[in-house]
Amino acid sequence: MTNVSPNVSPNAPADSSWTGAADLAAGRGAVGIGLAVAALLVVGLLIGLFASGSRRVRRGDSPRPRPDEQPRMPEGGPVREVRERREPDEMPRDGDRLGPHDLHGGNSGSRTGTSQDRPRWDGNGRV
Repeated sequence: MTNVSPNVSPNAPADSSWTGAADLAAGRGAVGIGLAVAALLVVGLLIGLFASGSRRVRRGDSPRPRPDEQPRMPEGGPVREVRERREPDEMPRDGDRLGPHDLHGGNSGSRTGTSQDRPRWDGNGRV
C-alpha cells in the first residue's frame, strides 16, 4: 500500500502532491512579499508626510530672537515677591446681581487689608 494524501487523486503521479504544495506555497509567499512591500510603502509615505508637515510648520513659526532681543533684567534688580495681607471684597446684600463690569479691579475679588501685621498664634491655637 502506498502513502497517498487524501487531497491528491489516486490517478496522479506520486510526486505531484509535492509540486502542488510547492506551487501553493510559492503563491502564498508572493502574497506575503506583496503585503510586506505594501506595508513598507505605507510606512515610507507616512514618514515623508510627517517630515514635510514639520518643515511647513517650522517655516510658519516666527524666527528665534537675536541676542539683543532677549529680555533684560530691570534696572532696579530682580523683582521680588510682594507679601501683604489681603481681605476679600464683600458682596452687596441688597439682592442685586453683580456683573463682571461691576467688579472694581478686574476679577481679583480681594483688596489690601487694613492691618498688615502677621497673625501670631498663642499657645492655645488661637490668633
